[in-house]
Amino acid sequence: MSFIIVICCILLLVGLITWGKINSFLAFLIVSILAGILLGLPIQKVVGAVQQGIGDTLGSLVIVISLGAMLGKMVAESGAAEKIAAVLMHTFGAKYLQWALMVTGFIIGIPLFYGVGFVLMVPLIFSIVHQYKLPAVYIGLPMLAALSVTHGFLPPHPSPTALVAQLHANMGITLLYGLVVAIPSIIIAGPVFSRFIKHIPSYPLATFLPKQKLASELPGTANSFITALLPVALLMVTTALPHIIKSTPANSAFLSFAGEPAIIMLIAVLVAAYTLGIAQGKKMKAIMELYADAVKDIAMILLIIAGAGALKQVMTDSGVSSQIAAVLQTMPVQPLILGWLMAAVIRLCVGSATIAGLTTAGIIAPLLIKANVNPNLMVLAVGAGSLMFSHVNDAGFWMFKEYFNLSIKNTIKTWSIMETIVSVVGLAGVLLLDYCI
Repeated sequence: MSFIIVICCILLLVGLITWGKINSFLAFLIVSILAGILLGLPIQKVVGAVQQGIGDTLGSLVIVISLGAMLGKMVAESGAAEKIAAVLMHTFGAKYLQWALMVTGFIIGIPLFYGVGFVLMVPLIFSIVHQYKLPAVYIGLPMLAALSVTHGFLPPHPSPTALVAQLHANMGITLLYGLVVAIPSIIIAGPVFSRFIKHIPSYPLATFLPKQKLASELPGTANSFITALLPVALLMVTTALPHIIKSTPANSAFLSFAGEPAIIMLIAVLVAAYTLGIAQGKKMKAIMELYADAVKDIAMILLIIAGAGALKQVMTDSGVSSQIAAVLQTMPVQPLILGWLMAAVIRLCVGSATIAGLTTAGIIAPLLIKANVNPNLMVLAVGAGSLMFSHVNDAGFWMFKEYFNLSIKNTIKTWSIMETIVSVVGLAGVLLLDYCI
């Protein structure tokens, strides 16, 4: 009976968000409370479970996600993203424009949240299309594939960061594995796939042609690259050092402290405040206002993550999570494929990659211990599934359609298929890693 209740609650969650058009956070709260009551939690403990789930989830994530938003905002507003794009375009040359844009999207996508990266980079795509008279979708899709992959696979983006916390993975190792999986996913979904859609007509609106800053207004090349990639570099270094230097109690304690994602992101944000802010002539007050605006931009994402944490806690306290794990363990499906499949189904129903990933994590987390699954790979498998076949219920679908001025049919043939390729290749990469390690 418990399984039927959980399935009905998930269907209700999907229905409230899709058909009822209810805010995702409110939908999670409603379903969490209802699930607690139906699953037999004492009614006086239902609200406590919801509060504990929200507190435990946000307690480990709010710092990282908020600081990540601040760093991304600074990279965008300072012109560092534009500088990185200009340098890469010059380096690759006109012959390899697609690859230049793909690498730009990958580098920019690490610190920038997907929506910010999309709005920031699409005008760059259109300026190149206008300058070289090339098909817009053919040129632009590799960059957007890179942005999508970083959004779904790599910390400090909200969904993979939250998955790392829920599945008790290691953020540094997840990032390293994520980079390995991300590169083939981007190449196949970007430059390779785009060759088959070169004929699709797209006439971007003139409104979206960029108003570029003067070269003198942009930060330096080294400054831009180092600041944007600093969190990745620090995570990789602190993950690798324990395997390189001699282990002593003092070294272990320091590396454990320095390797905390919150500490790494704090260092990156403080460095950015100086290198992209004060060193570029900005006042501290203006920098802090920029950081405050960044947190406003991701407030709803934090609430959605909190709501998912509430539902997970209710299932844990009721004991149904352990029952689900026992049943899933008997299914003749590889656990990583199962995690991917569950996230893909929820993504198809709800549209939101974040909701798909977090809902799946809450269900599948107990399986990790019983089935001896690598949690870092499960983060990536669920992340890949959460990107599966974006269609009309996903905001990203409509952004791509409207910016590139496409029909719904051609948007499905380009954007939706690209997201599907990213998802499937991502799963294949995860399974290959699982076989090798």
